[in-house]
Amino acid sequence: MIRYLTAGESHGQALVTVLDGVPAGLALSAADINRDLARRQLGYGRGRRMAIEQDRVEILSGVRLGQTIGSPLTLLIRNRDWVNWQFTMSVEAEPDSSLPGARREPVTRPRPGHADLAGAFKYQRQDMRDILERASARETAARVAAGAVARALLAAVGVQVASHVTEIGGAAIADPAAYDFATVAALTDEDGVRCADASVGAAMRAAVDAARAAGDTVGGAFEVIAHGVPVGLGSHAQWDRKLDGLLAQSVMSIQAIKGVGIGLGPQVSRVPGSQVHDEIRLADGAPTGTLAELRRPTNRAGGLEGGVTNGEDVRVSAWMKPISTLMAPLRSVNLATMTEEPATIERSDVCAVPAAAVVGEAMVCLVLANAVVEKFGGDSVEEITRAVREWERVVHERLAHRPGAPGDANRGDTH
Repeated sequence: MIRYLTAGESHGQALVTVLDGVPAGLALSAADINRDLARRQLGYGRGRRMAIEQDRVEILSGVRLGQTIGSPLTLLIRNRDWVNWQFTMSVEAEPDSSLPGARREPVTRPRPGHADLAGAFKYQRQDMRDILERASARETAARVAAGAVARALLAAVGVQVASHVTEIGGAAIADPAAYDFATVAALTDEDGVRCADASVGAAMRAAVDAARAAGDTVGGAFEVIAHGVPVGLGSHAQWDRKLDGLLAQSVMSIQAIKGVGIGLGPQVSRVPGSQVHDEIRLADGAPTGTLAELRRPTNRAGGLEGGVTNGEDVRVSAWMKPISTLMAPLRSVNLATMTEEPATIERSDVCAVPAAAVVGEAMVCLVLANAVVEKFGGDSVEEITRAVREWERVVHERLAHRPGAPGDANRGDTH
């Protein structure tokens, strides 16, 4: 099992991530992780902090000579903005020009939609900055770093993961399922929204521009696709081992995500079963997934049936609310004075859906990599890949034997 823990917050010196259970022999470098960290900082509508941080990872343990060695992997991402947060006045204090660092007013006016209010009561903090800096999506840089490690492990067994943005501010592609993995994987970040439909992408950027001009924010949706996933990951035997449940929880844990769907997602409630369930056909040389002898004309189930992967692409969608910091702030209450005042304004984004999609990839990678390790075991990548190949052989042998199949007359078996 791969265990993952991160510590640190936006105003701390660094984010530190520890991954335990990563098998030995996985080729890994800082450059592999930095590629995904850079992608997380892109996207139309991002704020000024992206220009400050320019995230880079430092691998502190668990890697030697370019390979993991089986011990816990420790990753560090420095907060370059930390120097601006070395000092915050207490709720009662007056400004003191002799103190070093930026003079940050305490946060006492919670933002509707953020963790400020609930977290301040839960942890009994007078200055809500203690809450908002950890609740901030800055924490997802650590998730993306960990996800990059998981992505490398998945690649070793033939699994690839990509994402695309399907909606921003009401501008949406009509049918995300119409875009296959190859199309989504080929998208670049040049247009700022990573949308498979160029005309919809232009409408997305226009929605961001309109929100920025109004001092508002916009949300949207994205889909993560995992290609080449072996059949049989997850389990139907216990509720907490169902892979669709694990995927939903992991993606739902991303800041501002308010809904998660597998395959058709919420649409399954609106159409009859004949338009929901995916028929199973013989491939006849044209398989649609990792089961070479079968094909599914549709993938409305999103590659999961009964909490178990079925060999088709795993497709996970998520819906993100608008970010809660508004330049034209909503009404709130100053808890220090108990008077109604506008909510606190923090440096923020107008839209972060493209970045959230990268975080979504990381979370899907972490869950799938853990499922691979759970099913195929092994302390090294070599052991795991050997077990995956053996599993593929067993599955192929079960499906390959049918009357008239090539080589059937020469097998000599009767089952």
